[in-house]
Amino acid sequence: MKVLVTGAAGFIGSHVAKLLVGRGDEVVGLDNLNDYYDPALKHARLAWLNPLPGFRCVEMDVGERDRMAALFAAEKFDRVVHLAAQAGVRYSLENPHAYVDSNLIGFLNVLEGCRHAGVQHLVYASSSSVYGANRTMPFSVHHNVDHPLSLYAATKKANELMAHTYSHLYGIPTTGLRFFTVYGPWGRPDMALFLFTRAILEGKPIEVFNYGKHRRDFTFIDDIVDGVIRVLDRPAAPSADWSGEHPDPGSSAAPYRIYNIGNNQPVELLRYIEIIEDCIGRKAEKILRPMQPGDVPDTYADVDDLTRDAGYRPTTPVEVGVPRFVEWYRGHYGL
Repeated sequence: MKVLVTGAAGFIGSHVAKLLVGRGDEVVGLDNLNDYYDPALKHARLAWLNPLPGFRCVEMDVGERDRMAALFAAEKFDRVVHLAAQAGVRYSLENPHAYVDSNLIGFLNVLEGCRHAGVQHLVYASSSSVYGANRTMPFSVHHNVDHPLSLYAATKKANELMAHTYSHLYGIPTTGLRFFTVYGPWGRPDMALFLFTRAILEGKPIEVFNYGKHRRDFTFIDDIVDGVIRVLDRPAAPSADWSGEHPDPGSSAAPYRIYNIGNNQPVELLRYIEIIEDCIGRKAEKILRPMQPGDVPDTYADVDDLTRDAGYRPTTPVEVGVPRFVEWYRGHYGL
């Protein structure tokens, strides 16, 4: 297939592109290489991908309406994996307009491209943050998600609604994946694992919010990519038993699906830090802080639907995944 992967210089996007090329697909990566975090890491990921036959990258912002339309018209993609977005709950409190430009306008441009180019399947990144004030565990795609706690979460919920509209109006198969705290080699520098590893190696203190009592469904990148590809290969179809009298949020009479993609094994943050300390051989100096605005205390993914429909089974516990990240970090930065 010919596949567009947006956010190809990003953490998840680079891994998805590598797997697709490795199995013989032609991949066009798209990324704007912005400076939300160090662009050097994005360029390094592209240097990891560029030698691969079947991969090429276009530097473009998904918010560029005319250029996006021209790209879709020229390339005639079979399928699209849309991972480009302005990420981060905390940053959304500081720079809300970036989330509208990328996550709303950019997503609309992708939907319009899929519509006019006849794309067979759009898979896009949603987020566990859409569960917001919901406290029913584990989080299920069949739960209501109308109470987001950050603008980032609100834009991801909006993406799901926008995708449903296009699936209903134009018959475009769309599948949204609610990612749960992805970590692993080539990870993002604004995520806890990267921040903690760097600080501990440098002998600096780490800030631990909610006094370390968070529980997160930390999901290793290999398990995430396996799920993304499994879903990509199974275009969404209408649910035969869907009822407008008893609407199910996770499915539709349109070719539209939503799935959680997580490890299904939440881990307390303090335990996560212990594993990092064991890998490095040094204890962290912890500065304990209260929970930050927009954050949630726990995440826990019910992945039954994704297991049933796509055979998804995460296999990497944090005791295996965290050492693999630390090994990559030390190798990449020569420490």
